[in-house]
Amino acid sequence: MTTAPNALLADGELPAFSAITPEQVVPAVEKTLADYQSLVDQLTASPVDPTFDMLIAPLERMEERLGRVFAPVSHLHGVNDSPALREAYSEALEKITEHGSVLGQNRELYQAVRAVRDGVGFSALDRAQQTLVDDSLRDFELSGVALEEPARSRFREIQNELSRVETEFEEAVLDATDAWTRPVTEAELAGLPDSARTMLAQAANSRRQDGFLATLKGPVVQAILTYADDRELRKTLYSAYNTRASDQGPDANRFDNSERIGRILALRHEAAQLLGFESSAALSLVDKMASSPDRVLGFLRELADKARPVARAELQALREFAASELGIANLQPWDIGYASEKLRERRYDFSEEAIKPYFPLPKVMAGLFALAERVLGAKLVERHGVDTWHPDVQFFDVLDGNGSIIAGVYLDHFTREGKRGGAWMDVCRAPLLDDDGKRLPIAFLTCNFPPPSNDKPSLLTHNDVLTLFHEFGHGLHHLLTEVHWPSVGGINGVEWDAVELPSQFMENFGWQREALDGFARHYQTDQPLPDDLFQKMLAARHFHAGLFLMRQLEFALFDFRLHHEFDPQRGARTLDLLEEVRQEVAVVFPPEWHRFPHAFTHIFSGGYSAGYYSYLWAELLSADAFAAFEEAGVFDPATGARYRREILAVGGSRPALESFIAFRGREPQPEALLRSHGLLAAEPPAHAA
Repeated sequence: MTTAPNALLADGELPAFSAITPEQVVPAVEKTLADYQSLVDQLTASPVDPTFDMLIAPLERMEERLGRVFAPVSHLHGVNDSPALREAYSEALEKITEHGSVLGQNRELYQAVRAVRDGVGFSALDRAQQTLVDDSLRDFELSGVALEEPARSRFREIQNELSRVETEFEEAVLDATDAWTRPVTEAELAGLPDSARTMLAQAANSRRQDGFLATLKGPVVQAILTYADDRELRKTLYSAYNTRASDQGPDANRFDNSERIGRILALRHEAAQLLGFESSAALSLVDKMASSPDRVLGFLRELADKARPVARAELQALREFAASELGIANLQPWDIGYASEKLRERRYDFSEEAIKPYFPLPKVMAGLFALAERVLGAKLVERHGVDTWHPDVQFFDVLDGNGSIIAGVYLDHFTREGKRGGAWMDVCRAPLLDDDGKRLPIAFLTCNFPPPSNDKPSLLTHNDVLTLFHEFGHGLHHLLTEVHWPSVGGINGVEWDAVELPSQFMENFGWQREALDGFARHYQTDQPLPDDLFQKMLAARHFHAGLFLMRQLEFALFDFRLHHEFDPQRGARTLDLLEEVRQEVAVVFPPEWHRFPHAFTHIFSGGYSAGYYSYLWAELLSADAFAAFEEAGVFDPATGARYRREILAVGGSRPALESFIAFRGREPQPEALLRSHGLLAAEPPAHAA
C-alpha cells in the first residue's frame, strides 16, 4: 500500500504530469466526488434562503476542482494512451457520469437554484452570473430533474451506458488506426515527395523495422493518397483507412463499431424521448443558435442547392483530366486526391509540396504569436522546465499588454503512437475567481504534424497552417476570457453551433499576405514566400470548393438525419440512411464496402452529435466577422480590440448572436459563407484541357 501523495489531488498551478500514474486516477476522482457530494448535502440542508454567493459560487468552485483532477487524465487518454490508463480512465469517467446524472436530478438543489433565480438579488447580479443561473436551471431540466420513477433511474442508466459505449467507440478507432501497417517498397514510393518518404521511414524505424512503412496516421494517409503514383498502393491505404473499426477491410470485425453505433443512437433517442423531445436532434438544439430541426435541414439543403452544380462540374473536369492526362479511365475515390493534386498543379502551377519549405513549424508558431500580439494584444512567452507528458511538448505563458500573466497553453504538435489522430483544443484549467484570487485559464492545443527529421524542421502544408490557426483560435477563446466562472467562461456555455466562430475566424489570417509576411520564410534561405507562389496559392484557394462543401454537407446531413429520424422499431439504419443522403447531395460515391461512420468520432464520441452542421453554421459567422477586418485593415487595432472584447472575452456569458451583433453592428449575412468558398455568383469551372 503506497503512501505517496496523489499528484492529481495536488493544488498546483499546473498538473505534475510526470508524477501522474494510472493507479492515482480512480482514488483521486472518488475523493473529489465524495467532497462534491458533501458540499451538495451541506448546501441543500441550509434553511437560509440561498444567494448566488452562498450556492452557485461554491458549486462553481467545486466544478473547477473536479475539472482540475480529471482534465489531465482525459488529455493523457488522448495523447499518451496505455492499457492501464485506459482502464482507469473508463472507470473514473463512469463514476463522474453517474455523479453528474445524480446531481442533475437533485430536486433540492434544483429548487435552491430556482430560489436564487426568483430571489430579490437576482437582478443585481452581473450578466455572467445571471446566465450561469439560467443555464444551471436549463441543465437540470435536461438532466431529467422533473422525471418520476422509473424514468428518473432509467435516464441515469442511459447516461452511464452512453459514456461507456462512446469511450469504447473512440478507443476502437484508435486501436484500429494503430493496428494496421504495410511495408512499402522502393518502387511504390514513386511520386512521393521527400517529406513523405521521411515520414514512412520514421514510421518503420519507430517499429524497429527497416525501409518504409505505411500507417493509418493522418499525415501518412494524406501523403499517399495525394502523391503516390502506385494506384494499387493508394487503393490499399484507402480501403484500410475507410474501413477502420468496421465489419469490412483488412481487420474486418476485429474492432467493429457497428453495434456500438446502433446502441449509441438508441440510447440518445430514448433519453430525448424521456425528456419529451421528438428526437435527440431536437434535444440537441435546446442550447444551440439554430432553433429547430427544420431550420438546420433548410440551411444545409439551401447550401447544397447552390454548391451541387459547381461540384458536379468540378468532378466532370477531373474525370476528363484523369482520363486524358493520367490514363485513369475510370476515376475511383482513391484516385481523387491524386488526380486533384495533378490538376491543381497543371491549372495553377501550384502544389502543397512547393510551398512547404516556406512553412517550417517554428517560424509559423512565431508568426502566429506575433499576430496574436499585434491584433489582440496577447503575448505568448515560452516557459521552460514545465512538467509535460512528452519531451516535444512546450508550454507558453500568455501575457496581457501590461506584462501580467493571464493564461497558459500546452502545445503538442507531432504525430506518434498512442496519440489519437486529428487536431483539437481542450481545457486544462478553467478560469475561476475564488477567495485566493484568480485561477488562470490553461489550454491544451494538440495537432498531428509530421515530426522534424535529422536535417529538417517539421514542414507544414498550407492546410496544416490553417489547422494550426484553427485550433489556436479555439485556444484564444479560452485563454482571453474575462469571465471567471468555469461554466460560462471561455468556450464553456457557448452555443455549440457558434463555438467554431473564433477558430474558423483565425483561419482567414492564413490567406492574408500581410499575415504571411510575418512567418512564411524558407527554412534554409530565410527568404519570404515569393509573390508569384503566393498568387498561385491564392488562385488555387477555391480549387474544388464545391466538392469540399458537398462533402461537408454530406457529413452534416447524415449526422443530423441519423439523430433526427431514428426509429427504435427500425434500428439505426446507418448505411441505408447514408445512402439516402448521398443520393440527395453527394457527387462522389464510394464503394459499397466503405464504412466512414464507423470511425466518425466527431458524432459518436466527440460531442458533435446532431451538431456537425455547426462547422458550416459557424463558418458563416466567422467569414462575416473577418470581413470587418478586411474593411478596416487586417491588423486594425481598434477592430482587434473590439473582437477580443465582444467575442472572445465574454465567453458563454451571453447569447452568441448578441455577441456577434455587438461586434459587427448587425446580424450575420448568409452570403458571407458562399463568398468564403468562392461560390457567390460563381460560374462552374471550365473543363480542363
